[in-house]
Amino acid sequence: MHSAPTPTPTAVPAGPPAAAHEFEMRFTSSPGGARLARRLVSHRLDAWGHLYDSAVNETVTLITAELCANAVTHGRVPGRDFHLRLSLAPEVIRVEVSDARTERQPLLTRDDSPADAESGRGLLLVEALASRWDVGTRHPAPGKTVWAEVDCPPGVV
Repeated sequence: MHSAPTPTPTAVPAGPPAAAHEFEMRFTSSPGGARLARRLVSHRLDAWGHLYDSAVNETVTLITAELCANAVTHGRVPGRDFHLRLSLAPEVIRVEVSDARTERQPLLTRDDSPADAESGRGLLLVEALASRWDVGTRHPAPGKTVWAEVDCPPGVV
C-alpha cells in the first residue's frame, strides 16, 4: 500500500507582525475623505493607548495624512474609494493606504524628484518619520498599496 507523499513545508514570506488591534475602512477619494481618515487614525491610536498628544500618535497621524493625500491626489480613479488599514502589533504600528491606480507609482528615492518640482516631496517626510515604508500591489487588484511602519518599543506612548 502506498502512502501519500508528505508535503514539503514552504517558506512563508515575512510580512507585518500579527496585529493586536486593527482598523480598516474605505473612504471617498476626496480631500474630505483623506481628512476623515487622518482624524480616525488619531482617534483609534488614542483609544489603543497612544494619546493624542503623544509622539507616536502625532507621527503616525502625519504619515497617514501624507499617504491619504497621495492616494487622493495621485491615485484617484473616478468612482473608486481608497482603503486604509491601521494595525498595532507589539512594538510596531503599520499604516496601509490602497488606491485603484496601478500606473502611478510613488517615487522611491530622493533623486527621482526634480529639484524645481512643486510637489513630490511628501514621501520624503514619510521616509524621515517611518521606520520602514514601501509600495506593493493591491490585493485584490487593481491598484497599489503604500505602507509605512513606525517602531514603538514597549512603554512608549
